[in-house]
Amino acid sequence: MGGMDQAFRAHLESGVTTLARCWTIRRADGVEYGFTDHDRDLSFDGITFRADSGLTAQALQQTTGLSVDNTEAVGILSSAAISEADIEAGRFDGAEVRAWLVNWADVSVRWLQFRGTLGEIRRAGGAFHAELRGLTEALNRPLGRVYQKPCTAVLGDGACRVDLSAPGYSCEEVVVEAEAARIFRWDAFPGFDEGWFARGRLSVLSGAAEGLWGTIKRDRRVEGRREVELWQPIPAPIAPGDRVRLEAGCDKRFETCRLKFDNVLNFQGFPDIPGEDWMMAVPKSGDANTGGSRR
Repeated sequence: MGGMDQAFRAHLESGVTTLARCWTIRRADGVEYGFTDHDRDLSFDGITFRADSGLTAQALQQTTGLSVDNTEAVGILSSAAISEADIEAGRFDGAEVRAWLVNWADVSVRWLQFRGTLGEIRRAGGAFHAELRGLTEALNRPLGRVYQKPCTAVLGDGACRVDLSAPGYSCEEVVVEAEAARIFRWDAFPGFDEGWFARGRLSVLSGAAEGLWGTIKRDRRVEGRREVELWQPIPAPIAPGDRVRLEAGCDKRFETCRLKFDNVLNFQGFPDIPGEDWMMAVPKSGDANTGGSRR
């Protein structure tokens, strides 16, 4: 019961409690939902916790050390709360979750019992089951550098430091033609060479798919038109007139970092690391074995 304030502790020790569970789910795009298993809506911290959402929760398991805290939320899929289309589109992936035990007779008396993120979400029979992962989950992920020739940074992140908003690295376009939410075609793309956006990112800025994005597989000219193809379809409808943003791609090579982005100082790979051919090499009388690089 560590972390409880005196008012909540006193309520538990009174012997007669009026407790309910309240949850918030905050998506990466800032949309927030409130739920409660009480029989009427509750409100605090500027959030209304809906009683008609059909959300329930199984027993919370919390441990000491670095073991993963976990629980599971079970709810009904509905257009008013959590929809199957939003889950399928990935809008709830990694969403922040907070759970309180609340005195519904006086909501100022409450205890923040759980804080974490949404994990695996399963859908079946008009309902969803969402795994909730505690804050210690992040400590179970491997960290460190990988010694390899390609760059390990993500284009534009804190290690790469390329400013993708700078001229020449991104553009915004209005969708003219979208095939299966995966292949996009325009009559012209002035100012950008063919292949410039390959391995880059296409983000949807408006329409039903706003906030979603995909990785670009190919950027090429086909029959005089510019065609941008994604590896996977955007999981929501895209119609002509929607706006998208295209960001330049990077193939992680040292030459690309130098010539395309002028960012050698932040290159996170090891271009001179010996490969398998070097490990298998043996001295030859006809070669100069100086120990120097043969690049």
